[in-house]
Order: sequence, then structure tokens, then C-alpha cells
Amino acid sequence: MGVDLENVRFAVADGIATATIDRPKVLNALDRRTLAELSEVVDRVRTDSAARVLILTGAGEKAFVAGADIKELASNSPIESNEHARMGQALMDRLEGLGKPSIAAINGFALGGGLELALACTIRIASRNAKLGLPEITLGVIPGFGGTQRLPRVVGKGRALHMILSGAPIDAQTALGYGLVSQVTEPEQLMNAARELAAKLAGYSAFTLRLAEETVRLGGEMSLQQGLAYEASQFGLATAAQDYREGMGAFLEKRKPAFKGR
Repeated sequence: MGVDLENVRFAVADGIATATIDRPKVLNALDRRTLAELSEVVDRVRTDSAARVLILTGAGEKAFVAGADIKELASNSPIESNEHARMGQALMDRLEGLGKPSIAAINGFALGGGLELALACTIRIASRNAKLGLPEITLGVIPGFGGTQRLPRVVGKGRALHMILSGAPIDAQTALGYGLVSQVTEPEQLMNAARELAAKLAGYSAFTLRLAEETVRLGGEMSLQQGLAYEASQFGLATAAQDYREGMGAFLEKRKPAFKGR
């Protein structure tokens, strides 16, 4: 039985699923309830053929997600803290392995668990007023939802260590230079940009999108030669799909392809 959504607004339209974390009074902080609801959202998107792309964002004008719920964390025992970290990591793993593109539309603070949530998304775009960071060190703890592992894989070990050890956030333009986000917009244009990108992705072959994402993500954990061999096998698999024949046929016939996701 699924989890009822109270802290996350969720809708699907025109192939695009949109999940908005809706706790603006606490800057959309991630408590256990919200983590469970986000897991429910990921499950819904995975199993809903009408949802071809997921956009994640935060309610209000100040924050995407400003971090974990500190009041909740402060009362945890060490065992409970370990369980909490594993719960967060499980969500990030499921989001990263969704099998469909996910776009983090970062509309303000993306700190701690908020940045870790964004890191688990396929693509990250940010408004110009966004601040991104892992400030856990300032609270006497370390990132626990995957930040120590995913951030170095995106921005490199040196920059990741600087961000993690200093605890200082970076602005959107710096994040763009780091490759942490791929696009920066004016705040009022962020969701339009996210929807425009999502609509473009939703028009492509869902099967081929999944293959491409998997090849980059999993191949990145291999040696170069192993990754190239994996790429070749995935390329061969892509050409066995109906969408490959449709895409090639549409190109030769000078028409728009009608992909079926298989």
C-alpha cells in the first residue's frame, strides 16, 4: 500500500511528472515523512507509463531543500542516525536508478540533503539565486545521504573536498562552472526551462534514454576499456529496438519520429 502524500505535491501531465516538496515554513527540510513520500513518488513514476520524465523542485521562493530536519536529527541515537542515513541513501539510489530522466529544478537553497537529492537526479538546473552546499561539517557531522560519494563524481575530488570540509555554499554561477548544474536561469524562468527540457526528453525514446543514462552512470564506475565494451553492447541493444528502426526511418523519410518506448 502506498504512502499518502502530505508534504509533496505530485502531478502528471503531458508525459511530465512534477513533484514539489511543500514544507516552505521549514525551507522544505527532509524529515522521515518527506523521505517516505519522495520514495512513493519515485515508485509511482517508475510504474506509470504516462510519466516519462520527473521534475523535482521545492515550494516557495527560498529553497529547493535546505537540508535535513535538524530538530528530528538532534534527537536521534547513533543507531537511529545510521538508520536515517540508510533511509536517505535508499531514496537517492532509487531516484538515481529510476530508469527515466529526472530534473532537479533548484529554486533556492539546496543544502545538505537537498544537494544530495539534486545529485541523485539525472540533470540539475538552477535559478540565479540558488545556493548549493554541504554544510554538515558546521554541525559536527558529515553528509549521510550520499554527498561524500556523488559530489566528487560530479565536480571532482578537490572541489568536493573543499565544499565538504569548508561547509560553505557556492552560488549558481560557480556551480555552473563546476559542472554541478548544467543551466542557470532567472528565478521566474526556472520552471519554464525545466518543463521545456522535460518536454524535449519526453518526446524521445524512453528505452533509448534509459540505455544512455545507464551507460554513462554504470560505465563511469568501470575502467575505460570496460566502459567502452559496455557502451558497444548497449549500442547493439539499442539497434534491436523498434524505436531504432522508427528513428532511422523517420530521418530517411524526413518526418518526425513516433517513438513507442520499446
